[in-house]
Amino acid sequence: MTEVVTDALEASFEPVEAGGLPPVRPMLAGGRPATGAGFESFLRGGAGAVEVKALSGTSDAAGGLAVPEEIDARIDATLKSISPIRGIANVVKVGTSGYRKLVSSGGFESGWAGETDPRDETDAPVFNEVAPPMGELYANPAASQTMLDDAAFDVEQWLAGEIAREFAVAEGAAFVNGNGVNKPKGFLAAPTAVASDATRPFGTLQHVLSGAAGAFAANPEERLIDLVQALRAPYRQGACWVMNSATLARIRKMKTSDGAFLWVPGIAAGQPATLLGYPVVEAEDMPDIAANSLSIAFGNFKAGYLIAERQETQILRDPYSNKPFVHFYATKRVGGMVSNSEAIKVMKFSAS
Repeated sequence: MTEVVTDALEASFEPVEAGGLPPVRPMLAGGRPATGAGFESFLRGGAGAVEVKALSGTSDAAGGLAVPEEIDARIDATLKSISPIRGIANVVKVGTSGYRKLVSSGGFESGWAGETDPRDETDAPVFNEVAPPMGELYANPAASQTMLDDAAFDVEQWLAGEIAREFAVAEGAAFVNGNGVNKPKGFLAAPTAVASDATRPFGTLQHVLSGAAGAFAANPEERLIDLVQALRAPYRQGACWVMNSATLARIRKMKTSDGAFLWVPGIAAGQPATLLGYPVVEAEDMPDIAANSLSIAFGNFKAGYLIAERQETQILRDPYSNKPFVHFYATKRVGGMVSNSEAIKVMKFSAS
């Protein structure tokens, strides 16, 4: 009689006992029968044929491209120092590029005479012509039409703001140090002399010596007072100091003999700080203190420096010249020079 084996596990060992094929390994729950050494090595060591595929936002190829990026619609930019000379100078609007201004120097002379004494002819004033050199600022950035259509921020408005800011920086530097070749002539580019207003040629600024090369001599507050008093009283109404922040840092530490600071901060919002009673304007285009530098200016710039501009900044949107790019052609015509050399004084950091 043949015995009927009902136990499946016992039945799986019968071929081995009979010397036949190796038994079939029982299936794991939810798995598949082992087909090679890869699965066995995974069970023993944790690595092998089993592959793990992951999606990650840190890698573009692994799915990062599918992760949307958050772009701020406002573009932040580092702030640049824009020269404040335009705010204190005399700005005029002109209709052409050839602007001329007459400045009289000397005035009419007069004299005393008795009742019946003859009257001699007196000297007339001397007229000087001021013609500020002019130049044209331009910029021509381009952006593709696709960029304009798809960008997360207003590209046109951003470009216009950047152009205006760059123009302000460029013209501010020219008002201080420009050489007058296709650009304004800065007031520091004018010749200087130690002579007073009575004997100095028109167009030449007067400089006051600091007393030492690249530094102040002893009692620096006295040198600053000399600079103030070199400017005649009619011009001191509305006068101001002009220097950069590095020079100002040195002056703010100066004290009088009784320990009082020369620098007086503004006591109310919107009130400028003062030095010897006159407001201080920070212009980063002014040079640092060095040997023979003209690092401090004092004067009435409304009377002393002329800015002539043809028009405000003009921006032309040009989508035709270089398709598929859109060009933003911006121009501004502006000139400037010293109009009255008696109204501005400078300090020269030299002993002689």
